Amino acid sequence: MKKVVLEQLRETFYEERLPNGLRIRVIPRPDFAKTYSFFATDFGSIDTKFTMDGKVYETPAGVAHYLEHKLFDMPEGNVMQMFSALGGSPNAFTGYSMTAYHVESTEHWRENLELLLRYVSTPYFTEESVEKERGIIAQEIRMYEDSSGSRMYENLFAALYQHHPIRVPIAGTVESIQDITAQTLYDCHKAFYDPSNMMLCVAGPVDPVLVVESARNILPKTPGGVGGRDYGPAEPLTAEKMARVEQNMEVSMPGFTVAFRCDTPKTGADILRQELVGDLAAELLVGESTAFYTKLYEDGLIDCDFSAGYEGVKTLGMLSIGGDSNEPERVVDAVLQEAERLGREGADEALFQRLKRSAFGRRIRELDSFENICYRMCQSTFEGAFYYDFPDLYRSITLDETVRMIRDTVVPQRAALSLIYPNAKG
Repeated sequence: MKKVVLEQLRETFYEERLPNGLRIRVIPRPDFAKTYSFFATDFGSIDTKFTMDGKVYETPAGVAHYLEHKLFDMPEGNVMQMFSALGGSPNAFTGYSMTAYHVESTEHWRENLELLLRYVSTPYFTEESVEKERGIIAQEIRMYEDSSGSRMYENLFAALYQHHPIRVPIAGTVESIQDITAQTLYDCHKAFYDPSNMMLCVAGPVDPVLVVESARNILPKTPGGVGGRDYGPAEPLTAEKMARVEQNMEVSMPGFTVAFRCDTPKTGADILRQELVGDLAAELLVGESTAFYTKLYEDGLIDCDFSAGYEGVKTLGMLSIGGDSNEPERVVDAVLQEAERLGREGADEALFQRLKRSAFGRRIRELDSFENICYRMCQSTFEGAFYYDFPDLYRSITLDETVRMIRDTVVPQRAALSLIYPNAKG
């Protein structure tokens, strides 16, 4: 097992790659009472079309989320009760590109870890249990459909991209999940829940040697195959004009999100760098420290929920800006004008350095959160990057590079606008 000491971050972790391909990282925290175990697979809602053993599979939208639900069933019963007996608090989530299972405990950490490894690696589905879950997931989908925040982003992605599977909600649709069978779940588990496509992170008062020993004992000894993904043809960066979609819902005031397609990163390191530059670009353009933000706020165009940032999924990246506003299109026009001005005139170096120090500080504070650091480790590893490179990357990011992203990205030809308006009264 390799010990990694990061002097500048005062961080130490242990890592090992098992013969079956599983990547393990352990962050010992001997002074903490809580242990957090995070077991993730590089498989999310966008992975609906893949090739395995020479066969092409096209699975229904929502299959990754459905599989997450059904893995909690074991031949001997539901694992929630088993964790309860061990004092463990388990949960799971499905994202666009990753599915993760985790358990938090203050006692029996190893038993909780081994149960986590065992149930995630043990597919057990029957047609009866899959059918029973269908109504539960359909109800969850309808709940998302009634959420203005969920609808805002789902409409946005459908407008921003032409054919990429990110256009479809993570949980799928009520119609798409009707076609998910037990065999569908077995196929996806075989294709993407191989240890070579997964990562285990454990943080807390644990012995790294015992973590590795548990993984060796429970998981398969050798790697199997991993499905070859197909996301379709490359998405165009630009269009003739800004895409736009609007919907009326039961909301008290209009809400909006505008997103701008970013350049496609070529390597994992580029993906991480673009995320850091993108967040800085959002802060430099419309962050709370800018005079532009203050003017929007004082003019009553935005409120304290207004936000901006970078979002990335695999090689897709976007700058997004949004919130509530009685005049959302006026805000979007003002953002485009401010981006054009920054691209033409540049920005204050002192302000940029303050923003960079603030962003760096937030990343440092995240290292105190077991949940955040385990998630970041897995996300960056699946993208081919090393998350702890962020201090050196921040140091190398320049004002010119950040302004260039704003100038090239925040233009109508790269944009899509999603609007939610209140239902008409009376």
